[in-house]
Amino acid sequence: MTVAALGIVLLAVACIASTYRMLAGPTEADRVVAGDLLLFGVAGMIALFGIRAASTYTFDIVLITSLVGFLGALSLARALTRGKR
Repeated sequence: MTVAALGIVLLAVACIASTYRMLAGPTEADRVVAGDLLLFGVAGMIALFGIRAASTYTFDIVLITSLVGFLGALSLARALTRGKR
């Protein structure tokens, strides 16, 4: 088993745990954090699949996914605080 394959397995386990937290989270903040972790876990798995396949296009996908995830986290944090600064 290569290092990339081991990383994919570990990220898959983390994504399963964050999916459970997202579905069973007691507060909205727990669900938002779990969704953010899930998004970046999937982005990490895409990057590791790109390393295994030696594809350069996957890194563009990871970059776009990370930017969308960051902007999504900002907007959800703003929504949770009801616009207060």
